Amino acid sequence: MSSHDIVIILVMTFPMFLFSIYPGIKASEFLEKKYAIEESKKRAVMVAVTFLFALTLSTLLYYI
Repeated sequence: MSSHDIVIILVMTFPMFLFSIYPGIKASEFLEKKYAIEESKKRAVMVAVTFLFALTLSTLLYYI
């Protein structure tokens, strides 16, 4: 994997945010209900899940 591949994957991550926001919201709402996490942690979970899901989608699209 070259640096060119990494840049392409990261560029492809931005459009994938459209598809990954909803799972991030649902995951954070689930954790808020199940574990009663506070609002700041809920937002951190939402951002992390959204970014990781978008990165996963873009990586799969690049290599498949």
